[in-house]
Amino acid sequence: MSELETVTIYTDGACDPNPGSGGWAALLRYGKHEKILTGSASETTNNRMELTAAVEAFRALKRPCRVIIYTDSEYLRNGITRWMPAWRRRNWRRKGGALANVDLWQALDAAIQGHQVEWQWVRGHVGIVDNERVDKLARQMIEK
Repeated sequence: MSELETVTIYTDGACDPNPGSGGWAALLRYGKHEKILTGSASETTNNRMELTAAVEAFRALKRPCRVIIYTDSEYLRNGITRWMPAWRRRNWRRKGGALANVDLWQALDAAIQGHQVEWQWVRGHVGIVDNERVDKLARQMIEK
């Protein structure tokens, strides 16, 4: 079996106010190639924009890959790496009841299938170039 190609992804979401108008952005990098994805929503939350950025980034992949994904959202990183197995066991519910953003969590769960994914949390607004770049793009999308 051949080794999977490695794709690096940076994602971010933004909302102003929260809830309110939102934007998201993803930067995908494979070798020398780079792809930017962006979008917006009129009535949303920051968490929905964070999730949407990740979902759309994975949907853009054409074949199974090794993915290193960077996010400054602890909600996204903890949800996918720590909380999701329990949500699946409970039929997509939290211990205390309904799961917020269940549609996007299920979409993300489906989108990552077939990929080897490594989730990395980065502190936001500390000068990490690609994280700052997607933050700026997501904020620009709020205005559209």
